[in-house]
Amino acid sequence: MKKMLKKQVLIPVFAISLLILGSSFKGDFFEIAKQIEIFTTLFKELNMNYVDETNPAELMDAAIKNMLDELDPYTKFLNEQDVEEYKINNAGEYSGIGALVRSYKDKLLVIEPYKDYPADKAGLKAGDEIIKIGDINVADFDDNSSELLKGANNTTVTVTYKRNGEIKTATIKREGVEVDAVPFYKMVDAKTGYIVLAKFNAKASSQTKKALEDLKGQGAERIILDLRGNPGGLLSEAINVTNLFVEKGELIVTTRSKVKKFNQEYKTSNQPVDTDIPLVVLVNGSSASASEIVSGGLQDLDRAVIMGARSFGKGLVQRPLKLTYGTQLKVTISRYYTPSGRCIQSLDYWNRDAEGNAVRTTAYKDFTTRNGRKVQDGGGVLPDVQIAALQSNDLTDALLANNVIFDFATDYYYSHKVADLNVFKFTDGDFQDFKKHVAQSDFSFETKAEKVLKDALTNRDETLFNDTLEKDFRTLLADLEKSKLAAVGTYQKEIQKNLEDEIIKRYFYREGLYDYYLKHDEAILAATELLGNTGKYKQLLK
Repeated sequence: MKKMLKKQVLIPVFAISLLILGSSFKGDFFEIAKQIEIFTTLFKELNMNYVDETNPAELMDAAIKNMLDELDPYTKFLNEQDVEEYKINNAGEYSGIGALVRSYKDKLLVIEPYKDYPADKAGLKAGDEIIKIGDINVADFDDNSSELLKGANNTTVTVTYKRNGEIKTATIKREGVEVDAVPFYKMVDAKTGYIVLAKFNAKASSQTKKALEDLKGQGAERIILDLRGNPGGLLSEAINVTNLFVEKGELIVTTRSKVKKFNQEYKTSNQPVDTDIPLVVLVNGSSASASEIVSGGLQDLDRAVIMGARSFGKGLVQRPLKLTYGTQLKVTISRYYTPSGRCIQSLDYWNRDAEGNAVRTTAYKDFTTRNGRKVQDGGGVLPDVQIAALQSNDLTDALLANNVIFDFATDYYYSHKVADLNVFKFTDGDFQDFKKHVAQSDFSFETKAEKVLKDALTNRDETLFNDTLEKDFRTLLADLEKSKLAAVGTYQKEIQKNLEDEIIKRYFYREGLYDYYLKHDEAILAATELLGNTGKYKQLLK
């Protein structure tokens, strides 16, 4: 066993030695060599002498990932499986069951089956808990079990799942799944076209161009580009999408890094489709990275009015670097800057607080657009027109993150019949049912005020604390707990929008949700009204 472990250790040591030689031109060569020697010695001794059998591959994987976690959330080690996933995300196509699933410790949760794809044809619904894939129990599978759902076209996979307490099985025939960058576009009215750009994969600019040209052919004289919920993707596609609306040769992004070759300027290189058509871009707190390059660039060039809520604030650029044995390092190589010179990165991962959390930027600097309008850096892209219903808050975020809204939508689907999208209405009575659902669930989240009070109780100074003061603290904590439930009503507008989105998808898929948006979404209605008021639109860009 020891001989085998020595061989397993020698391979990474040899690779690391090559890394040292390749880094020898740097001034910190000695420190790099020293730390690598310490680590390899520790790694060898640990594997050879630990009381139980160890798995060198798992240990190394954990060591690498924990090391990278100290830098930022975007610098990642990609094993062979991760590399394939990365390629799929960028290419926009794969072979599988055609459903969005989320992995948990003992189950896979179906989040959204795609219309007319295998999972949908087999009868799987959002909220189904997959507990077994073939003969493999999900709870016993160490890696991401969702990978077991993928496979070659025309092969089958049997899944066992739980729905409303019942155990069911389904055999699903895999097929090619197209991941559209533009899942929907349509005329809002006789003169306004609406395009949803959901991700920046390799299809983003070509599909956006096709949608834009098609809508213009249908009579569109103004355009709404919806980037809400778009997490980003390929930098090149962000440049090309922006290029559809601005002249060739415009500077869109500048990247700056300590490595000179990563200091680059990215300009548009194609002929645009339309540089004059009035344009509104919708963003929210989930619009990130490439979405912010497009919205920030169009804002800086005064080419579009940005509407919605402040975007996520990711101003960092990553690049995959090839390693040995088919692995890669996706590493943050630079910060990017919009045409006005601002970086919209919101979290500072290199200056953390006492608890190790990244510090949020609060000291914003002013910049000016081409027409002299004031814009700011540091906190994402701040819309020119803000929409209240799209504003984020800690309570709504927690309800989403803990699947409270998702679970209510599941219950709603099995207890309500909705046959016609045009007559669907989420009533005040429905919202009261949601409040009861929250009260009866095990949902809880800790506010900043609660954290401070709990810390004070835990680390209290006995010379200052007495029974009366402690009682007051605990009473205040109890009152805060009650006020959180009351806050569900305070944020009804924001929460109800998320509830409606989730519920409508259950009955009418994502296409139905977008159709619903055209008549009921506050941001689209406001954008349509603004585009119809030429004077107000132009005034906002002056």
